[in-house]
Amino acid sequence: YNELMALSFQAQIETLMGHPDAPATIKRALKEPQDPRVSCHHNGAGYSRFRWLIMSDQLPEARATVTALLREVRRRGSVESEVHFLRGVAETELRSGHCGRALDLARESLMMARDTGIGEVASAVLASLAEASGGNVERALELAREAVDHSEENGDQMYESRGLAALGYAQLVAGDAEGAVRSLRRVRELEHGLGITDPARGRWQGDLAEALVRIGELGEAQDVIDVTRVNALRLGRESVLAVLDRAEALVRAARGEHEAALDRLTSVQDRLAKLGYGLEEARAAFALAQLRTRRPGPTSYDESARLFRRCRALPWLRQVEAAALTRPVEPVGPLASAPDGLDSLEGLASMERQVAALVMEGATNREIAARLFISVKTVEATLTRVYRKLGIRSRVDIVRLAAGRRP
Repeated sequence: YNELMALSFQAQIETLMGHPDAPATIKRALKEPQDPRVSCHHNGAGYSRFRWLIMSDQLPEARATVTALLREVRRRGSVESEVHFLRGVAETELRSGHCGRALDLARESLMMARDTGIGEVASAVLASLAEASGGNVERALELAREAVDHSEENGDQMYESRGLAALGYAQLVAGDAEGAVRSLRRVRELEHGLGITDPARGRWQGDLAEALVRIGELGEAQDVIDVTRVNALRLGRESVLAVLDRAEALVRAARGEHEAALDRLTSVQDRLAKLGYGLEEARAAFALAQLRTRRPGPTSYDESARLFRRCRALPWLRQVEAAALTRPVEPVGPLASAPDGLDSLEGLASMERQVAALVMEGATNREIAARLFISVKTVEATLTRVYRKLGIRSRVDIVRLAAGRRP
């Protein structure tokens, strides 16, 4: 019993640290004879194998493994392990893009965790991710903050990083790019300090890069992508690599490399579909639709809407519907370039040029936020940078300066 549990713990740590011996350790821990108290334990080899499978993009096998574990612990009446395995099933459904099913399971896991006092923080983290993907974004933010607060009180940096990753994702979905950047930068610091190198553990890096693009920090976004890609390549994390490529396409588009971004996004959508990551596939289709808007070729949001509807990803679907209804005359958002009228305004980053362009059209800060899918606070902060760089004091000065430089 003790040897098997020790091997299981060793496998968990090796998996977190991206150690190449993790699969071999899991295999040793699963060798016969097995102690039934270990095989169905939430810290046992069976669950270690499940975690390796889900991090290695083997979603069907991960689902079969954790479902079998859940069935067995329910037969045995092990409530503590049941909470963990129920959460594992929910996570697998979420990765597969079955957001409605994941939301139901995550809520059930959270209710059971609170009734028993077992795994409450972990269940709140997963419920937050499920709510942000398929339910109520405000509830997602609330659950993530609750998880972060409890982890900080307990001095648990492992779950603090997981709570912050969930918070950053919920903030991104809510349109608060600056908040997402703050949360996910902190996750990066915590994981570096803990020695966690496998990007499939938290899968937050692509969200950080996307949020950085939204606030105009393209250099840092590319750096996040490059650093993460090294470990993802070393460990063969194909889904992580695809999400990183999606984020890099956003960077390229923000720099005006539209054709390269289109090609990259088309490839990414196909790769994610083949891997079975339905929600990530839909996000790639949404980015592709935003980039194609007002350009030759398909401009409809119908494909991304269909994919989000299939996933029951209601918060994302609402973003697609809003984008389709408020499609501007010029392409905007993280994938757009500034209109010709601002070409002579040197020194502005892509996001700053887009905001300035919309100011020229007479848009309010709230209207700009809606059209660029960012928060009003981000608009205000971006305008402050624009004023400083151009040596002006107000939005009226933007119009005057741009008009004065037109041919």
